[in-house]
Amino acid sequence: MLKYYEPHLDFSSPEQVNIMGVIVSLTQPVDGEILRSVIEELRIRFPYFYVRAVHQGSDVITVPNPLPMTLRNTWDPVCLNSRESNFHLAAWKYVHQRLAFEIPHALTDGAGVLPYVKSALFLYLSKATGQTFDPSGFRLPGEAIPESETGDPFLELDADGVETPLCRKKPVPDFFRLVSEDAADKRVFYLKLPEKQVMTYCRDKEASPNILFSVLLAKAARRYDPGSEKTITVDVAVDHKAILGNPDNYRMFAGSCTLDFPKSMDLKNIPLTCTMVYGQLILQSQPENSLWEIRQMKRMLPAPSSDIPRASICVSYPRSRSFGPLDPYIQEMYLVTSLSKITDVLCEVVCINHSFFLSFLQPFSSTGYLECFLEELRLEGIPCEVLFSEPLRMCTIQQMDR
Repeated sequence: MLKYYEPHLDFSSPEQVNIMGVIVSLTQPVDGEILRSVIEELRIRFPYFYVRAVHQGSDVITVPNPLPMTLRNTWDPVCLNSRESNFHLAAWKYVHQRLAFEIPHALTDGAGVLPYVKSALFLYLSKATGQTFDPSGFRLPGEAIPESETGDPFLELDADGVETPLCRKKPVPDFFRLVSEDAADKRVFYLKLPEKQVMTYCRDKEASPNILFSVLLAKAARRYDPGSEKTITVDVAVDHKAILGNPDNYRMFAGSCTLDFPKSMDLKNIPLTCTMVYGQLILQSQPENSLWEIRQMKRMLPAPSSDIPRASICVSYPRSRSFGPLDPYIQEMYLVTSLSKITDVLCEVVCINHSFFLSFLQPFSSTGYLECFLEELRLEGIPCEVLFSEPLRMCTIQQMDR
């Protein structure tokens, strides 16, 4: 039987699978042969990403996959867990100066996958440029894999003894929606904002980037549909591992705090709104709340379905501030997901090279809501470039009956 902290995979239907990815644009075209050798070289340092899915009783588990992980010189998606991906649950691709790594969210999260991509770029750029970089802060072949990275991340915590947290957020049953149920034209817009202006604004308004983007996205929703009386809900992603003191584990222990923006909230007063929203976030992200979630996992209680809408908007901002000596070789970096029905619009935030890079993901092609968000940024004096947009082309996955 699977342990509570091991990946619980469900590939029984497309609705149950959410693929996540990291996209990096380099300053020079990608050398596919060098990248291919690096991907294979990293197998011994990150063996938990070089796996295939097999049945074990009623469970689907991962086992080592000796076949090469695929690397494609195209942006077209591949089907994971199938012959065309060598039955791997992850894959790489590249075109010109862009490269991407994609993997099911059930296996890992942003905090888990970024060290892998960071190490891949370290080895790749070392070989491609001939430069010698300081290896501090990178996970490289030849070093031991610590237990904290692969074992039970909460072994020393008494999750079973935790009491019900004082603050348990009740869901809003009929929240503001940006899409209709049949929206199916998934698209991603890539945005760039200067770090200095964003952080100066956050300092002046006593906010964090998470809070700032949540408030401005909520304001944009009100601008988009000013007549709606419904509460706008914004899910802010949190990392239970980091909250409970073990941020290094690769597994997916992400959760969310839901921020409510009722019609009565005065969104024109940004400092006050940020303070109120910060209070909501702090109450929901206490260690006892995370311990309660781990307690539920230990009892093998089913997780909420990824096919049921839970928020108007979601904001995710994993740790990604610097790739150290590699920064000069990186132009842009984005996180993306295949966009489940949990939220209508997803804003993934990355900060690197003195810029914030936002992937603005939505299941419809209209730019109306995005333009409202850009207007809110403009009114607050925060410059923003829309670099480009494209259809959301993520890997799919071969179904497996449970």
